[in-house]
Amino acid sequence: MTNTDTFDVAIVGMGPVGGVLACLLGAKGHRVVVFERHLAPYPLPRAVHFDHEAARILQACGLGPELETLSEPADVYEWRNARGDVLLRFAGDGLGPSGWPFANMFWQPDLEAKIERAVCAHPSVSVRRGWQVEDLRQGAGDVTLDVRRVATAELGNGPTDSTPIGELSPVVARYVVGCDGANSTIRALLGVEMTDLGFYFDWLIVDVALHTPRVFEPSNYQICDPRRPTTVVSGGPGRRRWEFMRLPHETIDELNDESRAWEFLEPWNVLPHNATLERHAVYTFQAKWVEDWRRGRTLLAGDAAHLTPPFAGQGMCAGLRDAANLAWKLDALLAGAATESLLDAYSGERATNVRGFIEFAVALGEIICVADESEAAERDAAMSGSGDQAMPEIPGITSGIIAPDDPLAGSLFIQGRVQLAEHVALFDDLVGAGWRLITLDPSVATGITDVEREWFSSLGGRIVALGDDVDDVDGTYESWFQRHGVRTALQRPDFYLFGAADDASALLHSLRAFLTAGSDHPVSVES
Repeated sequence: MTNTDTFDVAIVGMGPVGGVLACLLGAKGHRVVVFERHLAPYPLPRAVHFDHEAARILQACGLGPELETLSEPADVYEWRNARGDVLLRFAGDGLGPSGWPFANMFWQPDLEAKIERAVCAHPSVSVRRGWQVEDLRQGAGDVTLDVRRVATAELGNGPTDSTPIGELSPVVARYVVGCDGANSTIRALLGVEMTDLGFYFDWLIVDVALHTPRVFEPSNYQICDPRRPTTVVSGGPGRRRWEFMRLPHETIDELNDESRAWEFLEPWNVLPHNATLERHAVYTFQAKWVEDWRRGRTLLAGDAAHLTPPFAGQGMCAGLRDAANLAWKLDALLAGAATESLLDAYSGERATNVRGFIEFAVALGEIICVADESEAAERDAAMSGSGDQAMPEIPGITSGIIAPDDPLAGSLFIQGRVQLAEHVALFDDLVGAGWRLITLDPSVATGITDVEREWFSSLGGRIVALGDDVDDVDGTYESWFQRHGVRTALQRPDFYLFGAADDASALLHSLRAFLTAGSDHPVSVES
């Protein structure tokens, strides 16, 4: 590695979050380097769930065709007490608003390998495994990372070089993003503290591969038994996960033992002759987030910025939302289409979403993490008759790059099937992801001036008149527009609405004002 290495973005950490961010930026042609100290993707599962929104983000990385084979839908999620009575039941049948199943169970090593393959397909992205970051120094227009080679081999599509083990090398990037997990080096170097909700419980995680297919009914549920709170869920096709809470009288060493894992699995007839134990490890569930997601030109994403108990299945999903949110902002800055103040919106846009799902996960955790029988009896009585509930909506964006005084701004927009020429597929696969001005009224598109059209096109934006050049196959969009009583929806590249209104020109004018805020020479759409 030489002293002249300069990149648009340096990403630290090649997990799903860092990989998706690299993929989205690489698709725009930006010069990106990813540093990862491990030589290969982590071989054991961690996350096992992604939702419909995360699926759409993975679709934007070109992984749509892969998702059906590496995941299976989870239509039901039940919470049962020690007697087997249903305390709570979430049902998410069919497709979510993003065009994918509400909940999907998967095996993370398989997904990570596919993400890295997609990343390495972009020639502008360099993946450098076997390197770790030691320090960073922020300048007025860039960041310098001191990186050290710690392993003898380099995989991915990074360049082969003769840098010896242990040698420190400087790398310069216009922006740095720490996607390096719960023990983030970047967060520590920035001196960023985390808000801690004080939710700590130790659980033994057990992942198995079944030798023959089996049906578990229900497929995904929580056993709220104070004698041993337990989670039983899919681990992806052909796999299962169990989680067993540590009881007050047990030590972590007593719990984290292979023989104990098999002992716990026996009631489900999961035994060494019909299953392979892929992992057993004790994890401490936590609820934390950073208040400051950005320091200068260095930003945090994924577990480096937030930690959640797993009961809502939103840990990795939140990190992918971080990546999608940050990718379009960095792209706009690097393309010269926005001012530096655009990054000021990152923390605020993501904070509301993150706090919402972490607080929800803690509330769910407080239902199951009960090891006292009298307390459990009170809980059961209080929750009796709760019945089925719809999967709760993840909080949208309440402030940031959204149209002011618009009740639909900041909400997640839909994706349905459309037809273009003879092809029928999901909207993004035929029309592409990015800034999209969508309408059912052709006169909206023809009423936009050439200046407005040219500027929107410079963002990578596209005007889509459904029923004109693109057909709404299932009436998904027609139903949405009728329900909300508007003619036009302006979708951001991360699939949230900038705004929805009858006046398309007003939406574009408002967007341009946001992107050029702080400019010495602000421009208007009419200019």
